[in-house]
Amino acid sequence: MRRTTTSDATIDRGDWPDAVTPWGDAAWRTAVEEFTTRGLTAHGLRPGGRPAVRLRPWSVLVRIPLDDGAHVWFKANPPASAFEAGLGEALGRLAPEHVLRPLAVDAARGWSLLPDGGPVLRDTLTGTTPREAARAWEELLPRYAEIQQALLDRTDRLTALGVPGARTADLPALLDRLLAENAVHLPSADVARLEAARPEIARAAAELAALGVGDSLDHSDLHGGQILRPELGRYTFFDWGDSSVTHPFCSLLVTFRAFGRAHGHEELPRLRDAYLEAWTGPGRTPRDLRRGLTLALRLAALNRAAAWGRLWPGNPGLAIAEGEPPATAWWLRAVLGTPGGDHLKG
Repeated sequence: MRRTTTSDATIDRGDWPDAVTPWGDAAWRTAVEEFTTRGLTAHGLRPGGRPAVRLRPWSVLVRIPLDDGAHVWFKANPPASAFEAGLGEALGRLAPEHVLRPLAVDAARGWSLLPDGGPVLRDTLTGTTPREAARAWEELLPRYAEIQQALLDRTDRLTALGVPGARTADLPALLDRLLAENAVHLPSADVARLEAARPEIARAAAELAALGVGDSLDHSDLHGGQILRPELGRYTFFDWGDSSVTHPFCSLLVTFRAFGRAHGHEELPRLRDAYLEAWTGPGRTPRDLRRGLTLALRLAALNRAAAWGRLWPGNPGLAIAEGEPPATAWWLRAVLGTPGGDHLKG
């Protein structure tokens, strides 16, 4: 991880020393300082120390110490995910008990000033057994489903805020667009397989849409680093820049992959059942819901592919790992399988 310092900030560039961000623009930094000062003053807060800046191809994040020893966070999103600021403000009204409520927002510029919400779930689960980790997820996933259910009738409002639309019925068209944009990054054999899979993807999307669970908000990157756990039994969801309006079950793709890497796959059926229990209703059997989730885990790769393109202008496509194609193309290729669902038989 590469760190540099300036007279007034410590800069963390991570593995992206050449990432293009607006931080190098002095006028932009001045505007950020004015925004954060206004936001802090409105809440009776005062800065008190050197800020720490994290620059990534997909965001600028600044940790601002306060004079009382606490701290807050400034976040700037690139244009393609600038909707996160307005979405965070809306979620703060619609689901205040479950989300990190911003102190100040500039929706037009994609800026947010956020309170510190405590440690992330991933850190609080360090050293726990897989069963202990699963208990936490069994507890929080129904609460996440509550957010999604509260938004079922508000999807038009979400898209009006700029949240990308990837509605279940439109996922085959999203496949077409992503393939046209990324075919150059894939072997011709993979392009041919994706083209051949198009009718199957269309059938899967139609079957999922017929399940009777409407489109809602999909966080699209729901793992233990995107959930705060200030104390036992409390969970706060944040970092919505990868979100889209699509089938809610798509949310579990990243959850299952991340949990499996950290804690193994044996407990995944418990997470699945805890989440799906919240969606039971007339005409939807557990078997129907499990079938729907299997479909969603495959189709969700399209949303992940789309989200990886939301970078600051001027940055090249990012790869999942060295030697792999850009992440957008990698996730597009994942549609050919069932990523995240292989350990959920039975």
